[in-house]
Amino acid sequence: MDSKSKKYSIDTTDYQVGQDNIQKWGFDIHNPVFGISAGFILLFLTTLMIVDPNTAKDALNGLKNSIINGFDTFFMWSTNFFVLFSLVLLLSPFGKIRIGGKEAKAEHSTVSWLAMLFAAGMGIGLLFWGVAEPVAYFTDWWGTPFNVEPYTPEAKALAMGSTIFHWGIHGWAIYAIVALSLAFFTYNKGLPLSIRSVFYPIFGDRAWGWLGHVIDILAVLATLFGLATSLGLGAQQATSGINHVFGTDGGIGMQLTVIAFVTMIAIVSVIRGIDGGVKVLSNINMLFAFALLLFVGYVGFDVVKLSIPETFIAYAENIIGLSNPHGREDTTWMHGWTVFYWAWWISWSPFVGMFIARISKGRTVREFLLAVIFIPTLVTIIWMAVFGGIAIDQVVNKVGELGANGLTDISLSLFHVYDALPFGSVISVLSIILILIFFITSSDSGSLVIDSITSGGKIDAPVPQRIFWATVEGAIAGVMLWVGGKEALQALQSGVVATALPFTFVLLLMCVSLVKGLNSELALYTNDKKFTKTA
Repeated sequence: MDSKSKKYSIDTTDYQVGQDNIQKWGFDIHNPVFGISAGFILLFLTTLMIVDPNTAKDALNGLKNSIINGFDTFFMWSTNFFVLFSLVLLLSPFGKIRIGGKEAKAEHSTVSWLAMLFAAGMGIGLLFWGVAEPVAYFTDWWGTPFNVEPYTPEAKALAMGSTIFHWGIHGWAIYAIVALSLAFFTYNKGLPLSIRSVFYPIFGDRAWGWLGHVIDILAVLATLFGLATSLGLGAQQATSGINHVFGTDGGIGMQLTVIAFVTMIAIVSVIRGIDGGVKVLSNINMLFAFALLLFVGYVGFDVVKLSIPETFIAYAENIIGLSNPHGREDTTWMHGWTVFYWAWWISWSPFVGMFIARISKGRTVREFLLAVIFIPTLVTIIWMAVFGGIAIDQVVNKVGELGANGLTDISLSLFHVYDALPFGSVISVLSIILILIFFITSSDSGSLVIDSITSGGKIDAPVPQRIFWATVEGAIAGVMLWVGGKEALQALQSGVVATALPFTFVLLLMCVSLVKGLNSELALYTNDKKFTKTA
């Protein structure tokens, strides 16, 4: 391999994307990453067939809990640092740097861009947890933040504030750092769209060797297994919703049918690419979600008009206290919720970050950070205030299933809220469709990311390769459900979360590398008198 220029920040044109690749059977694969990743997947599926799922679940849960309990302070302060680091970048002179160069133009409209990053990053989570999480904190389903007395006004404020804390700027700052780093080194420095590229300023040529292979393999496995877990859990939620709404009694057969359907549509989408697939589905998602939010907000307006400002205030009042891990008496709640969330966001950051990077060419650093961190947070506050506020109101006033029995089945909590609203069956069907589309967009965006990593960082992998990874995602989810059901999915979820510890160190190194790269780019802007006058 030719030596890269010592002036990495100025000249990396000697690097040829795919120089170690193998073209065969319509694939264009980077052999070490593709081969080893596929080998680990095969080993995992074989092991799953042999080992009792409960045994695997207990072992991986033990590993996950050891990491969360032993590194809680590290996760908390690292995530705080990512928020502060992002804010410093946003306000600094680096903010005027444009991804792709000074003359780069945005490839997607702002609306489509926001729809895609939102659908890939957390859309399904809002549907699943928008009701369940605030109610869980309010009713002491599994601990309360700061050990507040449940069913009190203080519990309601903390329930809403804590929910937004877990879905707000902290999580999106994690995604933003990975996405910005990848976008910058890909579009401004001409390096492959792969995690290893970010570390060239620190490790030099070693980033193209086994050090880089290991980083990319970890990213592939975390992405693939994370998506497979979500697809399996989503199939269970969709099946529960279908059974609840239509009175059916579908079990594992219906869950596998849902997975097959989602995988089939995802394959069609990845074949069509971003413009003809992910963008179209994301725009449809946004319209469905906006219509659902407006309707639910309208029928629950008396609650929502108070819940939205209360949620904003609760988030602002509690963000600093919830960010501080020291002197807490609610460590069980903090470990089970906050630290778990930060580990999950970090473990998903290679996937979501790379996808956001791929669609963000032409945006300035400041525009990018504002959009990626604060707009999703704003949408989340409104969404959670509407759905969580109505759900807590039903609990307080003893309305419907939540009012009578509280949380009994998290996968049905959203539909229990609908049962007590006008046209509940209609919006339940709409939500089932929305759940399925969100999972399709997550699956195909994840497939495109894995395609890029396993092809050595190429932006457009061959169609057979796209089909292969989309199919593998669905196959893993289906096999896990068939062999071990919920226990197998939870075991894999614990394994994915365990990858957050090494990835946290990776993200901290990313910050160092990103500053090096941005600093070199800023010199180009500073020396351009024409740009300086117009910037």
